[in-house]
Order: sequence, then structure tokens, then C-alpha cells
Amino acid sequence: MMEHVMKRDLIVIGGGLGGCMAALASAKMGFHVVLTEETDWLGGQLTSQAVPPDEHPWIERFGCTASYREFRDRVRAYYQANYPLTEDAKGNKLLNPGNGWVSRLCHEPKVAKRVLEDMMAPYIHSGRIRVLYQYRPVAAASDQDQVTSVTVESLVSGERHVLQGQYFIDATECGDVLPLAGVEFVMGAEGKSTTLEPHASEEANPLDMQAFTYVFALDYLEGEDHTIDKPENYEFWRDFVPRSSRFPLLSWYANDADDTTEFREFTLFPNDRGLMPLWTYRRIIDTSIFDTPLYDSDISLINWPQNDYFLGPIYGVPEDVRQHHIEQAKQLSLSVVYWLQTEAPRLDGGKGYPGLRLRKDVLDTTDGLAKHPYIRESRRIQAVHTITEHHVSKEIRGEQGIYRVDDSVGVGSYHLDLHLTTVTNRTFYIPTYPYEIPLGALLPIRVKNLLPACKNIGMTQITNGCYRLHPTEWNIGESVGYLAAFCMLHQISPHEVHADDAQLKAYQALLSKQGIEMHWPEHLEI
Repeated sequence: MMEHVMKRDLIVIGGGLGGCMAALASAKMGFHVVLTEETDWLGGQLTSQAVPPDEHPWIERFGCTASYREFRDRVRAYYQANYPLTEDAKGNKLLNPGNGWVSRLCHEPKVAKRVLEDMMAPYIHSGRIRVLYQYRPVAAASDQDQVTSVTVESLVSGERHVLQGQYFIDATECGDVLPLAGVEFVMGAEGKSTTLEPHASEEANPLDMQAFTYVFALDYLEGEDHTIDKPENYEFWRDFVPRSSRFPLLSWYANDADDTTEFREFTLFPNDRGLMPLWTYRRIIDTSIFDTPLYDSDISLINWPQNDYFLGPIYGVPEDVRQHHIEQAKQLSLSVVYWLQTEAPRLDGGKGYPGLRLRKDVLDTTDGLAKHPYIRESRRIQAVHTITEHHVSKEIRGEQGIYRVDDSVGVGSYHLDLHLTTVTNRTFYIPTYPYEIPLGALLPIRVKNLLPACKNIGMTQITNGCYRLHPTEWNIGESVGYLAAFCMLHQISPHEVHADDAQLKAYQALLSKQGIEMHWPEHLEI
């Protein structure tokens, strides 16, 4: 197959939130960018992975970049301009289209995709950003400490492009460029003796990674029967009891976030028994906000403990093993659908909700599952500065409060949320202080012109649990895009920016001008 050489200022591999924002930031600064994406949708977590934004309590006032706030405002404006809403919903500045309780902005993946495309449209239409859809990285070349090219291959035609640029950004969901380019990285669980973190694994194991999930969308038409064909592996999943649990995975019991050594009972719909309803957890359409009938039913995205797949990883393993776990994860999610329709215990004593309907159209796929699995954990660069549990844990920091850094390039906040891991089956949900994003965590220890823009920054498996969420990934990608642009403008390396106080302050001034917050308020009530 012929390889075509394509040269741009910046090469961004991966079209999730971090990749999109890195490309957009550099394009705004006048540079030309190639952006590749493995699926046919930009947006990653919000779109092709179908996960509404997980955010912190202050998100409506501060604690995110100006462009992320613009995105949130545009989502609400899109519904208010185009959907037949009630007067209350039209006038609600804090509209939550799904009224889901995981987020203040539960909305349809297709709306997120549309808004992201609109934000990027001027730079795509003008040619500043060239998007290659359905391409994955397959090779890279380096010269000493510089990456010189990344080769990507079409998943449709097999055509290859050799992408050459001044800077390269790995914004893939699994840090796929790192091993190809020879960038030093870690993956899976570090050992406690290395990180000294209280919750680190006793022994390092690179294949002990967090669960990933194939999300799907359901609505509910009571009295109808939309039962799918029984999945091939249904009996296995119906009877499967994780070794960390006394309950089947397909049950209404899951680890309690307040104490993950205990289990909590859930149910499907809101009820008068005090059980937490999972239906409204990630609901993206609440029909009560419309003044005319539009949707047949509420719609909910199913990303629950029941469809977390933790029997094996999908990177760092041979391709046949990867494909096996991908297929098994899909079987698990389809088995959850079938279990909900046929055998899930109801509060009235019956079993199953046959009126649940798999909404393939919501995610634009033939099997009804998201276009891409929701990836919680990636390969992570060995960085100039590695973020550890000691920097964020409330228990460890105590009265020291927020860990503030002079080289901050952004802020975020979320619990240390570790889903069941593939080997040790560890899980926890640890309170944290709001955190800052150190520039040193974005710099590989050796390679000078490749930067991370996703869940692959210099952090541990533990701190990945809070740095992996939507607003933080967006912030990381945006700051990295401006960093590449700053370096190209001034003919200076990212490491030199970090080491030179004057250059660091100039770069941070650029970030501030672009609406990126770098520190939390001094007297934040936590």
C-alpha cells in the first residue's frame, strides 16, 4: 500500500476532547494541524464513548477553561434554540436536558458532537485543521530525542499517511503513540515501593488496569416487548460472580462509593423504598422538559458497575487478546440489556422490563453499543513531574489543603475514583482536594517534541482516578495545544519553557489571556 507524506506544523493523534482542544488551540494561534481520529466522530468521552460530563461542584462558576464553559453554554443554547421546550426549560440558564444526577449537563452525544464541530468549524473549513477520520497510528520514527513522523493507517481502506511536523501530540485513548515512538511510559499498577502511595498495589503489575465499558442507550415503552436476541455468552455473564463480591455482576448490588468494601442495593426506576434509581443516573433526555411530545420516552445511557469489563486489558497485549476482550466486553453490555429485559428483579416481585428498547440510533451504531469503549486508564508518560496520591488526597494533605504549583497550566477536581482492576480487582473512591495541573506532568523525561493530551500525562494509576474526567482532559489538551504553539512561535522547547521562569510566565500569560484558570480561589469552601 502506497504511503503518502503529509507535513503540518502540528500532528495530533486522537480526536477525543484533549485532541480536539489541542488542535483548536494551535489553529487559533495560526498553525496548521492534522488531527486523526479512530472513529467517525470527534469528541471521545462525550460522543463516541457516550459518557455525559463528570464535573465538580463549582463548575457553573469557575474551575474550568473559558472554552469548556463556552461548550457547556452552547449545548444549553442548542436545546433552547432548536427543541420544543417548556417555557421554564427555555428560560433555565442551568438547563440539564436529561436531568440526570451524574452531571449538571446530561445531554445527547449527537448534540455534543454538533457543538464541538461548530466550535472547530472555522479552522476545519479554512484548512487550518485537517481531520483524518477512522485512522489509527501504526508506526513512528525518531531521531535521538525528537519524533520525526507518525504513520497512520485507514481502518477502511488500509491507506497510510506518514505525518511529519514540528510537534506531535498523543491524544489517543490508550497512549498508543508512546510505544511506537519509543517514549518512556508506565501502565497499569505501580508498586507501593515506587510511588509510596497508601492505596498503590503491593506489587507493580502493568496489566492490572481499570475496567473499561461499552456504553449503550435505552428508552422504556411500558407494555411493549423490545427484547433482543439472547447474547451468545449470556449464561456466562448472568452467572458470573466477581471474586471481590458475594453478588452476581448482573444484580442490583454494587460497591458502595462511601465504602467500597461494602455493597449497596440499587434498582432501575425512582421508587418509594429509598433505593437509588440507576435509570436517572445518566439520563440524557427527560421528556418533561418538552412542551409537545417529541421522544417516545426518557432516554438513559447505561454506564453502570454492571457493564464494567475487568477480565483483561485491551492494550499492552497481543492483538488476538485485545480483540477477545473487546468482544467479551460487548457481550457483557448486550447481556446487561437482555438481563434488564428478561430477568432483572422488579420491586413488584416480577422479573424483567421487556419495554426497555436498545436505541441504536442515539449512538449511530448497528449493534447499539457506543462506537468506542469508554477507557478510564491509559499508558502514562514517565514525566518530569509525576502526580501522586500525596498531592490530592484529603486524608494525606489534611490541613495543608490544595496542593498549589508554580507551573500550573489548569485546574480540576474529582474524587480518586478507581474502578475494578483486571488483576487484583481493587476499587476505591477517595475524597480529594481540588487540584492544579503541573506543566512538569506534561513533559516526557527525555523526548522533546511529543506531548500528552489525554489520560496519558505524568500521573499514577491512583491519581488517574481524578485527572481523567472531561473538564480536566479538555484543559490538558488545550494547554498542550497552546504550549506547542508557544514553542513554535518562540523557537524554544517545552522543557526550556519549564526551566526558564521568564518563559514559563510568558506561556502562563498566554494561557490566562485565552481564559485558562491556573489556580483555585484562595478561600475556596471545600
